[in-house]
Amino acid sequence: MLTLNDVLEAREKMKKVVHQTPLEYSQTFTNLSGNEVYMKLENLQKTGSFKVRGSFNKIMTLSEAERKRGVIAASAGNHAQGVAYSSGMIGIPCTIVMPKGAPLSKVEATKGYGAEVILHGDVFDDSLEYALELQRQRGMTFVHPFDDLAVMAGQGTIGLEIIEQFPEADVVICPVGGGGLLAGVAFTLKQLKPSIEVYGVESSACPGMTAALRHKKPVVIASSDTIADGIAVKKPGNITYQYIEKYVDGVVCVEEAEISRTMLYLLERNKLLVEGSAACPLAALLYQKLPFTEKKVVAILSGGNVDVTLISRIIERGLVESGRFVTFTTVISDKPGQLNKLLRIIAELEANVMSIHQQRIGAKVLPGQAEIHFSLETKNREHIHQIHQVLLKEGYDVELFQ
Repeated sequence: MLTLNDVLEAREKMKKVVHQTPLEYSQTFTNLSGNEVYMKLENLQKTGSFKVRGSFNKIMTLSEAERKRGVIAASAGNHAQGVAYSSGMIGIPCTIVMPKGAPLSKVEATKGYGAEVILHGDVFDDSLEYALELQRQRGMTFVHPFDDLAVMAGQGTIGLEIIEQFPEADVVICPVGGGGLLAGVAFTLKQLKPSIEVYGVESSACPGMTAALRHKKPVVIASSDTIADGIAVKKPGNITYQYIEKYVDGVVCVEEAEISRTMLYLLERNKLLVEGSAACPLAALLYQKLPFTEKKVVAILSGGNVDVTLISRIIERGLVESGRFVTFTTVISDKPGQLNKLLRIIAELEANVMSIHQQRIGAKVLPGQAEIHFSLETKNREHIHQIHQVLLKEGYDVELFQ
């Protein structure tokens, strides 16, 4: 069984290895959510994620013989970097199995910490199965990403820090996939402050813990692609489930659009780059998925390892979802001054033209006409509606693409 002493010992072991991450007040999310919101910035942790806490604590429990044989792990990225970094710190062999679709930045970072990286399977669960097979063949120690008491104790050190940094906290919310973070943090917080409420948040595209709580045991679920790849686990841990069922007050789901909008809010308002998993707790607050208001809330931002090629897509999707970007098509007379007239209307409506394309051949284009494709930077959805209505009033047949 996990004890508070296990968590306290874990913190002592990692003192010179792991950062005590900042806890910052957010005026933006306080105003938007109706709660007093603080953010636990594990995206600023070494390796860019909380995962280094659990992996380092686990590796430090190994005997000398086990260290010589090395460790192996399966991960979509963050656990991989945590295990690789921890192994490198004490100089033991390390093998990581990652899904083929793992972000390139995470793959390269893992290699950079000195690990052997093997790409296998389409999702984490496939990688996990193969890693366990290799572990049996090579005699290495398997470092589970979540379903391990030593890993949970390491993640629980976040709970210690939260209580020390903000003892007045009423509620703590964090992402949940396999459950190591949520189980470790919830257990620790409830030992130190039984009155505190703890909630988990997962993507509705992969609601593994929601299904486990409904069935009273971990089950394998069907999942869809999610921007929160770090918590895309189709079956939570057996050990973590027991602690979550006992110590967690509830688990809620957020939609993909809500996650991407929250990532954009964090980037634009708080200047924080976080991955999809890390944005889930704040998305749950922002879109009122949790059963409380006017509470002192800590949201754990679990990691910041976003693939560079994904950042622009996140921004673009967030802009579209928030009504900050729109594309429309209309047909005008192919005569001098007609395009200028249309542009003048758009300028008067204070929209910014990002791109424009015209063509004179098409199913809807008659001789003497031109089809115009516009991409506009807009203020919000109400602004888009205003532009649409004005153009219709001016006689333009407008087709919107949002």
